[in-house]
Amino acid sequence: MYESMRDRVENVVKGGSINHDYITNEEESEALSRWRDAFTPRNHPAVIQVILEYGKDKDITGHGLPNLVYVSREKSIDTPHHFKAGALNAMLRVSATMTNAPVILTLDSDMYSNDPQTPLRALCYLLDPSMDPKLGFVQFPQVFHGINKNDIYAGDMRHWCEVLLPGMDGLAGPFFAGSGGFFRRRVFYGCPSEAPKMNQEVSHSIKSREVLAMAHNLAGCKYENQTKWGRKMGFRYGSLVEDLYTSFQLQSEGWKSVYCNPKRPAFLGKSPINLHDCLNQTMRWSVGLLEVAFSRYSPITFGVRSIGLLSGLCYTFCAFWAIWAIPITIYAFLPQLALLNSASIFPKTSNPWFWVYVALFLGAYGHEYLEYVLSCGSAQRWWNYQRAWMMKGLSSFSFGSVEFLLKSIGISSFGFNVTSKVVEEEQSKRYQQGIFEFGVASPILLPITTAAIINLAAFLSGIAQSCRQRSIEDVFLQVFLAGFAVVNCWPVYEAMALRTDQGKLPLKITLISVVLSWALYSASSMAF
Repeated sequence: MYESMRDRVENVVKGGSINHDYITNEEESEALSRWRDAFTPRNHPAVIQVILEYGKDKDITGHGLPNLVYVSREKSIDTPHHFKAGALNAMLRVSATMTNAPVILTLDSDMYSNDPQTPLRALCYLLDPSMDPKLGFVQFPQVFHGINKNDIYAGDMRHWCEVLLPGMDGLAGPFFAGSGGFFRRRVFYGCPSEAPKMNQEVSHSIKSREVLAMAHNLAGCKYENQTKWGRKMGFRYGSLVEDLYTSFQLQSEGWKSVYCNPKRPAFLGKSPINLHDCLNQTMRWSVGLLEVAFSRYSPITFGVRSIGLLSGLCYTFCAFWAIWAIPITIYAFLPQLALLNSASIFPKTSNPWFWVYVALFLGAYGHEYLEYVLSCGSAQRWWNYQRAWMMKGLSSFSFGSVEFLLKSIGISSFGFNVTSKVVEEEQSKRYQQGIFEFGVASPILLPITTAAIINLAAFLSGIAQSCRQRSIEDVFLQVFLAGFAVVNCWPVYEAMALRTDQGKLPLKITLISVVLSWALYSASSMAF
């Protein structure tokens, strides 16, 4: 029923007018009565229809069905709609008018319930009188189905779900992960001492004209003008990662959270199965996290003071995530360009400082490997995880940082793209076989392909230099670093030269990368 109503609304949006062939009853006609031919997906009135009403609608066995309401908030080209945070706030207000339930579950559209006991698990925390009365929400981990055996894009987010969030659970609690969170409704209306008690009684039928009229008003795009919505009430505006930003501010106000990670996943969802979507998703997160990092509520200043040193540093680690682009990019290009110009920038193997670099490399990778494997990950998955991390660092983090800088100075940026979850059969088959998908000619792939070319050239050049000099002592670390990158970039080389399927790297990207590589080498020749 819900999908049928959604399809009817989408047909109206695509067609630009109401086709009465899609309208099957008077209620649907009334729900779309405000629509005009000039409306578009970015400029249209609110559409609200009660599909099921508790106490009146029953299933085929005679059991009562819960309320099911379709809500499409009003949008106007003259008014910011604040993306997901704006949609959630509209839902908060409309649901308060219709049912005012004291507990709210937020769930992404591509996720579904995998365990009917999940609400009971959440209520065990929220209703337990021995729990902290400041407990604001219960967060379940995001678990994804359909990920291939070796998880080539690191889509299972194991480090976040098995290391970071459980660690934060020992402090003020984990942050809201965007989906799978059970909230007390009152947390969105103020700090624990000020938030009003929620009146659960709704005297009118949710199908009554009075309730529907109020719901339409609350879903209006101008309702929030001159109010605290998005600032002190509801989900907070100002960042594309409204989930982390909202939970950070809620904890700063005094609310706590708890992490519930049962053996049976509470919810299952979809993860991107091609590299382009994966990188775009991470880029969007990078922009949002930097917006949090450099906001007036920056975790490194405001957070440390309001929620304590350790919790503040946890949020700081997340917020400055994209800054990893700087060291990753430096190590992907600088030593290799120096090697191509026969310049040594690291200590020789006979120098005692050489072992400092070895210890740092082995220590960092060993620590990460142990964390991953001890959280039930395999060695192959860990290898793909660290490779995906470097790819994201070169492309997503760099592009995200640039986009944030452009937005900060008022220059038009790349724009906001929702991650596609549409799956093509051939693409899905390649993904399940563990084959990378490069088929989109996107600029976001250029840093990866350029780094792959430069590292391969540097590795071959370093080996040639060592053979001529009959010694690798001077450039061992640079040759090792380039060789390590070459091994990680093997899927890129395959996509460039060995593959013929639709997922191969577009020739345009390869040619541009070759030109960029030559330009970087030419520029470095003047520096070394």
